[in-house]
Amino acid sequence: MSKRAIKGVLLVQLGTPDSPKTADVRRYLTEFLMDGRVIDIPRLGRNLLVKGAIVPKRAAQSAATYATIWDETNGSPLMYYSLLQQQMLQEELGEEYHVELAMRYQNPSIDSALQRMQSMRLESIRVIPLFPQYASATSGSVIEKVMEIMRTWPYFPHVSFVNSYCEDADMIDTFVDHALRHDIAAHDHILFSYHGLPVRQLGKVDPTGNLVCPETGCDSCKMETNVFCYLSQCYGTTRAIAKKLNLKEDQYTVCFQSRLGKTPWIQPYTSDTLHDLASKGVKKLLVFSPAFVSDCIETIDEIQVEYANEFKALGGEQVTMVESLNDDPKWIRALKQLALNN
Repeated sequence: MSKRAIKGVLLVQLGTPDSPKTADVRRYLTEFLMDGRVIDIPRLGRNLLVKGAIVPKRAAQSAATYATIWDETNGSPLMYYSLLQQQMLQEELGEEYHVELAMRYQNPSIDSALQRMQSMRLESIRVIPLFPQYASATSGSVIEKVMEIMRTWPYFPHVSFVNSYCEDADMIDTFVDHALRHDIAAHDHILFSYHGLPVRQLGKVDPTGNLVCPETGCDSCKMETNVFCYLSQCYGTTRAIAKKLNLKEDQYTVCFQSRLGKTPWIQPYTSDTLHDLASKGVKKLLVFSPAFVSDCIETIDEIQVEYANEFKALGGEQVTMVESLNDDPKWIRALKQLALNN
């Protein structure tokens, strides 16, 4: 006789459109960008900016890009790998656990996942946002949404959250393993390209209110200074991977992609870094993107198409992407440990 699951694990990824059709992409972008933790300005201004400018301009363009990465069989790469992670983690944890997958924006929604978990009368729920480095706009938004939904429940199981795991040993080892699939010595330089963030959001997570970040952010704010600083966590991940690969500091550069709008975002921007490296005669790049645990539009298109073409136009020859964690069993074991460390 099978046992009843008594412990729940909720994996939450950012989200993906239901299809590459413009209407679905428009719906996804609107929900995503209207989150006050993503664009942290007053709601009226955010509404005008998102619905009046950004989405009308970007929806069709983004839909065309999604169409290029959408697999006829597997659909969205992000959804495909996220579902595999859910299934593999369920197998690792066994029947005492019930593992759900949700997307912060669009489907399957956090609301629907939690409804299923509520009906199971679970004794505990472990929430794991699938973002290694904490940011208010990602992990913070997930945690807020879960708490908002669960506050109406008539009973409360034991609930715990994983807010970051930027230096998790198994995760780092998985990235290193994936890098070693390539001939590292054959590349002139290594990039660690993280998703960008407006600089104004860095200091907001300082509980003392005293942290004022420079316009470009910095690489000296260690996690001991501010444990929730996204930038310091990105450098923490980078140092951990570089140490495992025995990289010297002059062999790699940390940069930030996916800038939106005209306000200052964390620098150096990936595009500017490509220009700088090309001007120095760098021809072959190996690129990590450790903010993502699944290959997605940012790794498949933005880096391997957009930035690769830009680099080649500047005189570069090759941009090689280190595969994300995806369905690597070692990464699934890392998730298992995050789920068990309750």
